[in-house]
Amino acid sequence: MTQRVDLATVMDRLAVDSLLTEYARALDAGDWAAFRRLFVPGGHVDHPCAEDPAEHPATDTDAVERLAAALAPHPTRQHFLVNRLLSFDLLEHDEGDAARVNADYLAVLYRADGSVDAAPDVEHGGRYAFLAVRTREGWRLREALGERMWRRARTTGDSTM
Repeated sequence: MTQRVDLATVMDRLAVDSLLTEYARALDAGDWAAFRRLFVPGGHVDHPCAEDPAEHPATDTDAVERLAAALAPHPTRQHFLVNRLLSFDLLEHDEGDAARVNADYLAVLYRADGSVDAAPDVEHGGRYAFLAVRTREGWRLREALGERMWRRARTTGDSTM
């Protein structure tokens, strides 16, 4: 490989990593317009807290509204995507135009007013499998498939998540 190819790979890795950070930030902020922009048309999200998520594309209004409704009772929330393993694939016959990322996640959700002393109402963790594709607008998600592995909730004011 030439130095230029190595630099392109590093730049792609940084761009995909930024895309995943934007995904977590959009969930935390409830910025559903930004969330939709992260996906290619027809892209799919299977978020661990949304009911019946795999049936609709992420950009489908109903699917995003279900996800927004599932997170709405928790106005203060943080999603962490860690232990990211990224590999580039061939997709549609163009080398390096797809990236597969496996990442662990931790979600901490609060019903409280955001007090720094509040205990979380719900915590859950698991794994995501992302498929990002290169587009003219940059890297976008085609799939974000989450699988919850554990969940802990306070007994008072328990959430359905």
